[in-house]
Amino acid sequence: MNPMQVVTVLVIISLPDLTKSFQPFFSIDGVSITHRDITETAILRKTAEVCRDIAADEGRDFTLNIDGSLTVSKVQRACSGTPSSTVPVSAVSFQNALSTIHDSNTKVDFNSALIAKMHFDNEEFVAGRNIITEGVVAVKFNVLRGNFEVGRKTLGRICHTLQDFYSHSDWVELNNNKPYSALIIPSQPLTNLTGQDVPTCSSCTEDVCRDNILPDILERKLLTSGYFEFFSKVKPAGKCSHGGLFDRTSRVDPEGGINKDSVGSFHGYLHVNAATVAIDATIELLEDIRTAVGDKTFLQFMGVSQSSALSFVIDTTGSMSDDIAAAKETSFSIIDSRRGTAEEPSVYILVPFNDPEFGPVIRTTDPDTFKAHINELTANGGGDLPEFSMSGLQLALTAAPPSSDIFLFTDATAKDANLKNTVLALIESTKSRVTFMLTNIVTSRRRRRDSQSLSDRFASSEGTVIYRDLARASGGQTIEVSKLNLIEGTAVIEDLSANAVVTVFQVTEDPGKPENFTFIVDAATSNIKIFVTGISSLTFQLTSPSGVSQKSSEPSGPLASITTVGNLRRILVNGTNETGTWELSVSSSSAYSVKVTGQSSVNFLYNIVEKREGAHAGIDVQEGRPSSGGNVTLLVTVTGSDTAKVTHVSLYDSSGPTQINGTVQALDNNNFLAEFTEIPAGDYVVRLIGQESNPTSRSTPTMFQRQASTRIKTSSLTVTSLVATSILEPGSNISIPFTVSSNVNGTFMLQVNNDRSFDVAFPSSVSIGGVDGGTANGTGTLTVPADVNSGTDLTVTIQAQNTAGTEINFAVVRFSVVARVADMSGPVCEVVNISGICPHSIALCASSQWELTANLTDGVNGTGIERITLREGNGTFNTVTVTEAGGVNVTMLTYNSSCCSQRVVLATVDRAGNVGRCVGQARMLSTPTPMTVTNSTLNFTTAASTTSHGTLQVADMSGPVCEVVNISGICPHSFALCASSHWELTANLTDGVNGTGIERITLREGNGTFNTDTVTDAGGVNVTMLTYNSSCCSQRVVLAAVDRAGNVGRCVGQARVLSTPTPMTVTNSTLNITTAASTMSHGTLQVADMSGPVCEVVNISGICPHSFALCASSQWELTANLTDGVNGTGIERITLREGNGTFNTVTVTEAGGVNVTMLTYNSSCCSQRVVLAAVDRAGNVGRCVGQARVLSTPTPMTVTNSTLNITTAASTTSHSRLSHGLLILGLIFLLLK
Repeated sequence: MNPMQVVTVLVIISLPDLTKSFQPFFSIDGVSITHRDITETAILRKTAEVCRDIAADEGRDFTLNIDGSLTVSKVQRACSGTPSSTVPVSAVSFQNALSTIHDSNTKVDFNSALIAKMHFDNEEFVAGRNIITEGVVAVKFNVLRGNFEVGRKTLGRICHTLQDFYSHSDWVELNNNKPYSALIIPSQPLTNLTGQDVPTCSSCTEDVCRDNILPDILERKLLTSGYFEFFSKVKPAGKCSHGGLFDRTSRVDPEGGINKDSVGSFHGYLHVNAATVAIDATIELLEDIRTAVGDKTFLQFMGVSQSSALSFVIDTTGSMSDDIAAAKETSFSIIDSRRGTAEEPSVYILVPFNDPEFGPVIRTTDPDTFKAHINELTANGGGDLPEFSMSGLQLALTAAPPSSDIFLFTDATAKDANLKNTVLALIESTKSRVTFMLTNIVTSRRRRRDSQSLSDRFASSEGTVIYRDLARASGGQTIEVSKLNLIEGTAVIEDLSANAVVTVFQVTEDPGKPENFTFIVDAATSNIKIFVTGISSLTFQLTSPSGVSQKSSEPSGPLASITTVGNLRRILVNGTNETGTWELSVSSSSAYSVKVTGQSSVNFLYNIVEKREGAHAGIDVQEGRPSSGGNVTLLVTVTGSDTAKVTHVSLYDSSGPTQINGTVQALDNNNFLAEFTEIPAGDYVVRLIGQESNPTSRSTPTMFQRQASTRIKTSSLTVTSLVATSILEPGSNISIPFTVSSNVNGTFMLQVNNDRSFDVAFPSSVSIGGVDGGTANGTGTLTVPADVNSGTDLTVTIQAQNTAGTEINFAVVRFSVVARVADMSGPVCEVVNISGICPHSIALCASSQWELTANLTDGVNGTGIERITLREGNGTFNTVTVTEAGGVNVTMLTYNSSCCSQRVVLATVDRAGNVGRCVGQARMLSTPTPMTVTNSTLNFTTAASTTSHGTLQVADMSGPVCEVVNISGICPHSFALCASSHWELTANLTDGVNGTGIERITLREGNGTFNTDTVTDAGGVNVTMLTYNSSCCSQRVVLAAVDRAGNVGRCVGQARVLSTPTPMTVTNSTLNITTAASTMSHGTLQVADMSGPVCEVVNISGICPHSFALCASSQWELTANLTDGVNGTGIERITLREGNGTFNTVTVTEAGGVNVTMLTYNSSCCSQRVVLAAVDRAGNVGRCVGQARVLSTPTPMTVTNSTLNITTAASTTSHSRLSHGLLILGLIFLLLK
């Protein structure tokens, strides 16, 4: 690559509308599915499934339907166990985690746009798979050690690569509609890869290329992907291209492309197919991670926690005995009062600091462990006055989750004030709030004995300036009290660490001046608390919306109770919050702060973004400070409500004061863009006003106000750092490139710090020439010690500032140290025996038992089995581990269960995080002759009645029965494409042992063709096997079957349509009711109610994988209508007799006066059959039976003593490609020329 090409690469990566995959953030054409859509859909579904399973284990209800309507707020509330909308539940942590994963996913297109293996381009399947599997190892390793932020960033990157596989390869063109599991299982070989010298495509000069992959490739099921080159037209002879404006190979033979990145791509007609499989692949990856780390740890990784972290940074020098005692008392009170409640902290963090030592970080989810560590703190050492408070705070900021509240206790000034800018960078990056609990800070450790009040002395002390600056920047507070009153002051910790605390309003006035402040209190916000800090002479008056006032001199009044300790006034507004606009009038000539908080589900997050235009328009999250004097765009996400709308977003700088109002644009999923033009230099906070509607009421929307805590400071500098990986090995060196940009020339000083004190080598400054400034590129080196523990996380901050120190900006880069893992294969399960025989009748299941025995091994070189968990089944198991002669550890497992739970799935995890599964099925006695029931829908109505299998009749009064075995093929949603697609239905038709036999079958609806073949099964029953084929222009079939007695039955089928809106009701579908005596059809008249309820299965959606190792990550759904007829006594109850899913019902009355109970049943694919019993008020019983559809299931074989190979987890990939405007293309070609 020549120097000109290097320059061009930098131009390409910086071009805002240049991506080469699924659109990264929001759909531009309104139709295409983005990386954000794929990732969020998968995460919401998998998270909801985990919460559902935990609720089932704990015996709690879980009422959320896991379907396409999931939102962050819905999943968070369902997972919190508080379905009532009146209980505040914060979704900020969950949304933060999603945003981190989304941002990391998106940046793959900008940071690694031309690296083929990151996108599975150029047939780099092995290298692409390695990125995924190595990344999955790192994700699991970090998650198990609590390094969630690094784990999320790694997950986002590998999701991008995994998802790209389905858009850039021919996997979908080969008619695969489920994930390629080998991509995340390194022990499974990648098969059918196309050779380097094998041609794969023919030329296509159209906008849409339907047949450009060679027939031989499709027939042989060979895997290929498109080639992409920006600088060169060269590709191997006969190979497919990716396609697109910037792919130069797409304009040489064979021309065209095969990418499915959007509906407008060369293979855009398969875009939805590719995205759908990518969603399933992402779910499969998440299930593997979930199994490896455990359910509750997985939820923490996803940020699904009911409350915030409790983070203490404590000075342990000699004079801090009182402070340590107060910290102990406060933390113990919080732990003991909140244990087992919704407000129990999600994680506990403790960082001690002294002189010269600081740390280590204690991070735990166990409150008793935290208690033990804080109990061990003692006050000693120190000597001189300043201490290493900034070093301790730096560790806490990198260890705590984003948006945390951190409390620092000290009575000394900062000895390491040189870290102030590093700490500021971490505060702005994490948006965490820091509150300082300061006691007796003076110029020496000797107590002063003058008449100056304590709060006034603190306010004038230069030693507190750094603390006040950091508190103001983060949205925290500086609480200055005596050691004797510290316990009273720590009440603020309980206030701010409560569940779902929101900031309604906050301001700092420095210098102070009399001011009237207003803020809005909405009905959904409770427990309003106001905190005012300032000197003792400060006064205030609080006025309610109705005009009632209370002065600061009234400790208890009509509006609130007021307590004063040190410089803090704590105002607790009375319980019945009055909604509307409140006013707080403050009078003080010295600096003061005001903070108004409450508890509410409704909050918001924001990110500074760059808005991109062009073919792949969208937004890119920016790090560091925004440019002063330029335009600023914020991506605002409202959490805790799916009906809230943002009406106003403003930037406020109290030093002016200056308020700048933005232009608000609504996007989707509670996301809004706020655009500001020509922002002057300043120090701003984000304020938001919105409206929330009640979805169940027509009442007027209520107005709410929120404010972000962290301040936005503008800068004329920008600092960026694009690293190739976030995973480091012990003993390694890594080069860290960086770029400093400025609109003025000069020399800019660099300061580089990391929270682990690893050796770094960076230049001390960079120079930018030119009148109008420019950029300076540099590289630094980080050295990882060889003896560092695997799992250590590391945060590097790179700061640049001008020589005057007036302009500062930063980049923050996170790493994780992970030793290379040799064990990449999951444990293997060998089922030794299945004993016990279960009765065919479910009514007798409780009195019978069955047992499975299996041997589990992790191989000679494996890390060993760490744990085994029951994923499906209601039985119990025990294990014994022995060592064989060859040195292999064998875990002998015995599982016992009643016959009411006839299937078991056990997940085994080794110490490297690889996952395997053991699957077993009980044997049944007197089972009828097996019929293929995969994808089955029993779809039968007769002229007079519907009769279930096996009902004995004196004479043949029943019509033939139809069992739909399979429906294959997927029709496009658009009928414009129907002629090129086909679907097929296969069914078995019988007339029973005593039936007269099927005489003829006729097509009553549909334009396809069918053929039949009749065989006799072992029981002597004639089975007519029917196959119906049709184009997708005719998507429904009705076949009439007539027996020799003239009874009529019908077989009804419906084509599957991908991404079809809410399914239409399909009548004449599966009628599957059995009563104590017989099954009756709709409309059968009875003198008295002797007939059980009738069930009409309307639809069975979802396709289950054949491999039970993948069952937990897939879902199926049955919808049915149940009636008891016009003269029936009515359905009294419905109970689940078989199956592990959940169901809900809604009853409506049809025009004819018949009550119809509409039932929806949802289940994971680990439970593929359902039997529901419906009882009417006369005691008649009917049953509704359904079976999940299973794709491409072989003929069932009884497997005994069989080795069940275990699936391991590896990673996930995404879809991407480059495109841009003709003007920029011309510019780049000129550069190349």
